[in-house]
Amino acid sequence: MSEAADKFFSDIRVQTEDFDLSREVARLRAGDARIGAVVTFIGTVRDLNDGARVAELELEHYPGMTEKSLQDIVDQARARWPLYGALVIHRVGPLAPLDQIVLVACSSAHRGEAFAACEFIMDYLKTDAPFWKKEQTPDGARWVDARVTDDKAKARWEGR
Repeated sequence: MSEAADKFFSDIRVQTEDFDLSREVARLRAGDARIGAVVTFIGTVRDLNDGARVAELELEHYPGMTEKSLQDIVDQARARWPLYGALVIHRVGPLAPLDQIVLVACSSAHRGEAFAACEFIMDYLKTDAPFWKKEQTPDGARWVDARVTDDKAKARWEGR
């Protein structure tokens, strides 16, 4: 097997700093001519959640454990689809509406695998990665509960 066939780009980061989509996709591609598709997902802070205005969203995580959890999710995606690379950047700390929260990007030879892997990683990230969200609303601070819809999104991958 050639060195190119064994090459897999993986980058998992939890950070306070913003990220630049173009720069990150360029790093993911990095001249790899095998890549025929790159799929990205960016999650952003909304100004309204559960009927309340959100002035700020603060994200907390468990350092070390969070990165390991994200790597495990990427490894699961890689076992399911023939990926050439996966990138997950998740921000923590205080964020304002319109700020970017998360970037998931996957590269593969074909779009179907890249789309599926990107969606899989995001669905598992929402349920399995140890992040905690607190919103600042006009009525004060409140922790954001897990959503049933996130559990349903993850469940559809089980047994597939």
